[in-house]
Amino acid sequence: MILIRKYLLFFLLAGVLSISYSCKKKDKIDTDPSLRLSFSSDTVFFDTVFSTIGSVTQRLIVYNDNDGMLNVEQIRLAGGDASNYRMNIDGDPSLFVNNIEIPGHDSIFIFVRVTVDPNNQNTPFVVADSILFSVNGSLQDVNLVSWGQNAHFFNKANLQGNLVWDSLLPYVIYGSLRIDTSSSLTVMPGCKLYFHKNAYLSVSYDASLKVYGNLEHPVRFQGDRLDPFYKDLPGQWTGILLESGSKEHVINYAIIKNGVFGILIDEPRHQTNPMLLLDNSIIQNTTADAIFAFATSITSTNCILANCGGSALWVENGGSYDFRQLTIGNFWGSSVRVAPSLYIRNHSFDTTGGQAPGPLTNTFFGNTIIYGSDPNEIEFDEMEGVPFEIVFDHCLLRTQSPITDPQRYISCFANEDPLFVDPAQFDFQIDSLSPAIGKGVQMGVPFDIEGVDRGTTPDLGAYQWVPVR
Repeated sequence: MILIRKYLLFFLLAGVLSISYSCKKKDKIDTDPSLRLSFSSDTVFFDTVFSTIGSVTQRLIVYNDNDGMLNVEQIRLAGGDASNYRMNIDGDPSLFVNNIEIPGHDSIFIFVRVTVDPNNQNTPFVVADSILFSVNGSLQDVNLVSWGQNAHFFNKANLQGNLVWDSLLPYVIYGSLRIDTSSSLTVMPGCKLYFHKNAYLSVSYDASLKVYGNLEHPVRFQGDRLDPFYKDLPGQWTGILLESGSKEHVINYAIIKNGVFGILIDEPRHQTNPMLLLDNSIIQNTTADAIFAFATSITSTNCILANCGGSALWVENGGSYDFRQLTIGNFWGSSVRVAPSLYIRNHSFDTTGGQAPGPLTNTFFGNTIIYGSDPNEIEFDEMEGVPFEIVFDHCLLRTQSPITDPQRYISCFANEDPLFVDPAQFDFQIDSLSPAIGKGVQMGVPFDIEGVDRGTTPDLGAYQWVPVR
């Protein structure tokens, strides 16, 4: 009996000491700089689309998953007084608070409110801020995102069915917009698609993108920042991805600008029609390639590919291409450009670094200008024994390679400045003294990108010169 009492006393004392130790550790501030807070979400979305001025409140839970107490030296809104957001931190309404103690394995609540006026055209489409947390010398943040102006908003959206978008309100994409398998998206004249940072549009297997702009009302793809600083800032969004096996894409009268790339188009997979019909469109000011084409097929007229950090057109692993009345003008100045404007190869590289053949068939450039700031704007990488069929017919080329092969170069000339009006301002019309005037032949494209009749002696490129436009 005495022995049992001793054991009971021992375990009771051990339990008391354990509880006491645990409580002391929980209540003692831990200053280890490696410790971190955790959150109920890394981004707080306010995804209500307002029709009038209004506010919405969301809740954020801040966790201390550590054993010891953490002292949060400061919690504050990054935007300060100018922010559209307001916070209530454990009952304290303030833009910032100092020295909030969170015991081990405990939490606090932050209630965040946003107020926006959707009819104020000066309000960004995406109203963003962040909450900053300073703990033991380290800084953490949680993003705050809400919709601003009246628009259709999509956040990591997956579109299904055969959808048609009109131009009554703009479309704002946050994260991604994916056209699902066996679905289609038809975009009507005048539509504006704005993409937040890193956002992109992708088209799945057996799905289609149809863009039907016109001369008076082109369809626009660009970043969602509309203030003047961002007007010509490249890399604001990712680009358009036409995935392998997607089909029968049509892009007519589109302006695609300020992305990382313009269009990335993969192989068609057993399709007889061109994977992309691209007409009367401008792709410009991309940090990488305007068009990256992998073993695919494109038919194009009256297009402008301009001012890219990579190639204007990069063809990988062959394919079939027909470009008529194309203007490539690459005077990129935002960084060092390491690729020529036109790069074509009839192979790719597998994961081991070996070459995988990709036949290049029926590739044609007619009445085309390929020019830029580098002395050699055309480069071929030809794998022996694999078809490499390419013809330049009545073209002005910027190249250091000879253009004497009559099977490849028909009535072409090289290294004469086409005299674009103002490449720095993305004006690739040709001047009255341009050597491209009257150097073309009729190629079934009777009107230029602005609807001007080319007559019997077309100029090279997308624009026909006229005395007064």
